[in-house]
Amino acid sequence: MAVVDSEFGEWPLKRLMTEVVGTGTKSAEDMSREQAMEAMRRILAGEPDHTTLGAFWLANRWKHNNAEELAAFTDVMAEHVEYAEPEVDPVDCGANYDGKGKTAVLGVGAGVVAAAAGTPVVVHSGDRVPTQKQDAYKHVLDELGVRTELEPDESADMVDDTGFGFYYQPNFNPTIHALWERRDNMGVRTFVNTIETIANPAKASTHLGSFYHLAFAKKMVNTFEASEHHDLHRVVMFQGMEGYDDIRPGYTKVAEWTDGEFDDFEIETAEYGMDFEYDDLGVDEADVAGDSARITEAVLTGEREDRFADAVAVNAALRIYAREDADSIQEGLEMARDAIDSGAAADVLEDLRAF
Repeated sequence: MAVVDSEFGEWPLKRLMTEVVGTGTKSAEDMSREQAMEAMRRILAGEPDHTTLGAFWLANRWKHNNAEELAAFTDVMAEHVEYAEPEVDPVDCGANYDGKGKTAVLGVGAGVVAAAAGTPVVVHSGDRVPTQKQDAYKHVLDELGVRTELEPDESADMVDDTGFGFYYQPNFNPTIHALWERRDNMGVRTFVNTIETIANPAKASTHLGSFYHLAFAKKMVNTFEASEHHDLHRVVMFQGMEGYDDIRPGYTKVAEWTDGEFDDFEIETAEYGMDFEYDDLGVDEADVAGDSARITEAVLTGEREDRFADAVAVNAALRIYAREDADSIQEGLEMARDAIDSGAAADVLEDLRAF
């Protein structure tokens, strides 16, 4: 007979390992929503033995979590998130928190350009998140002289004041941040890397993300649908570089979900001005954040009109299109280029620095 823990329930991680998720690659089963929620509550409370927690995370990585499990993990995480809604309804950009190590981080520039075009944007990240512990949104903003270690209410004010806002994980999602050491000791990504990107701290109605394979985009949409916390209107995802929300040059897929309807389509980025290769967006691997910041400022001020400017404009267009502020990516691209040419994007950057 199972022993019921008065605080959590009857499914400690060790039992889930031996009876459900850890029995082997062919015999492992998916957890019920209730089991997954109990597991996440125990994890966030620091209850599991460290060895058991590592084994549980690894078993789930091998098994592959389904959307119901991810939604359960997300809903428990949401119970601990400090949400701060701006007055505007922004696009939520949740790139992989463990960052990029080879190509420029374009999301800051793209978000600022979109904001200047009238599409408010929210980005969020931590600081050197495992496993890669590479450069993310925070580090580019730091290099640009923009405050990042904000309280959630300050982040919401930043969105309303400038059109662009940054939310800092240790302040809005402290229980996930508290797992940093355990995640670092794993050496591989876990399902926490997935769910932290959809915390949506501004409670936006539109989410923009990326995927390697279309099946992952479908799984994330199903996760949003299964979540009892999220109430999104629209999700747009595309094949990104290094798992980040920077669209991949060349042939790529875009997936969109609006109020329960899923669709996907293919684009050639050359048709939108990105007529170059993946490696053409490479930067100094020893200074990804610094190079990305210098590129961002030069693009926003109109000093660069090269491949990086084209890439920032297209990524801004995707954000504008995601929020339905443009009827097509092409229309969004025209709005993005106007925001740069008019000086509006440079003005948003200065507003961010002054915030």
